[in-house]
This record gives sequence, C-alpha cells and structure tokens, in this order.
Amino acid sequence: MDALLDPLRDALEGQIDFEGQRLAELLTTFLLGLTGIVAFFAGFMKQDIALSLWVGLAGTAATFAAVVPPWGFYRRNGVEWLSPLGGVKVTVS
Repeated sequence: MDALLDPLRDALEGQIDFEGQRLAELLTTFLLGLTGIVAFFAGFMKQDIALSLWVGLAGTAATFAAVVPPWGFYRRNGVEWLSPLGGVKVTVS
C-alpha cells in the first residue's frame, strides 16, 4: 500500500526550493495587487459593490490555486545539502 501512496505523497508534500519560495511570494503579491485593482475598477464602472467583491473573491481563489499547490516550477532549483559526516552530497529536488 505504501508503494502506491508514496508517489502521491511526494507530489503533495509541498517541498519547494528557496527560489520557488521567492517566486511564490512575488506571484502572490502581483496577483493579489492586480486582483484588487481590477475588482475596484469593475465595481466602480458598474457602480456595484457586489461585483467588486465577486471579482476580488475570484482573483483570490485564482491566486490560491496558482501559489498553494507545490507545482513543478517551484522545485526547479534543488538544494544540495552536505552530509553530516562529510561524505556524499545529497540533492533534494
């Protein structure tokens, strides 16, 4: 049973590298900022606060889907860790 679940567990574990963390933070800031601007102007042009809230909610959900799962582009730059005894280098991807 573990042989079947290990690939799924590795895919969903959430291990991303440092560059992936930087990219996720940059994407979050950009997408939420863009969502706020678009939501404001959509609500302002239609004079509808509910539309503004729905656009903001949709943009937040899209940002969540883009940033929270450990997509492959967040794991491109593996980290090389030194072994504790000075032996073989271990690369985590």
